[in-house]
Amino acid sequence: MNIIEIKDLKKEYPLGSTIVPALRGVDLEVGEGDFMSIIGPSGSGKTTLLNVIGCIDFATSGSVKVGGREITALSDRQITDIRLNNIGFIFQTFNLIPVLDVLENIEFPLLLMKRSGSEARRRAEKLAEEVGLKEYAAHRPAELSGGQRQRVAIARALVTNPGIVLADEPTANLDSVTGASILELMREMNELEKTTFIFSTHDANVLKYARRVVKIKDGLLEKEPAAA
Repeated sequence: MNIIEIKDLKKEYPLGSTIVPALRGVDLEVGEGDFMSIIGPSGSGKTTLLNVIGCIDFATSGSVKVGGREITALSDRQITDIRLNNIGFIFQTFNLIPVLDVLENIEFPLLLMKRSGSEARRRAEKLAEEVGLKEYAAHRPAELSGGQRQRVAIARALVTNPGIVLADEPTANLDSVTGASILELMREMNELEKTTFIFSTHDANVLKYARRVVKIKDGLLEKEPAAA
């Protein structure tokens, strides 16, 4: 069963009097429970594709279905609901809330979902421990290293048990040992919860974990090799 279906997706950005095509007719199907990577050079459209799938950005034309729902047909409230309840994001720039500590940042999506404070805190403490930040639970982002902030962002993305996790260079700020432990955690979640993971990455270690690799260049996906 496909959890994401994209047909003839085009995304253009105005740059002065010029139109810059970021995606030039992308077709992609992602099955429920996929663990896949999107690779390509800088400027190829990787991040734009993730942002459109995650309802952060929207197509100029084409069809994008997430969980069987056509995104272009939904209201702003419905799209916000999908982002909150169905999709976890891991951003390159972390996007942590500077006035909140580690646990507060991790539990924040659960509180937006109206979960009880005690439930949110238990789940946040569990994820903080799993990503190796238990002893930094009361620290704010400014008191953390880049790698530690990345781990907070990863825990926050996983805390709601989303059906889809979108990760833009999730291991870029992590050492190899920490990166491997995070990837193991994600793969375990993928196998146990059937969570769909889509990575944008240059990291060869991420590619080793991926069960499917999709290549993008100049806003177009390269044809995938036929299954053996």
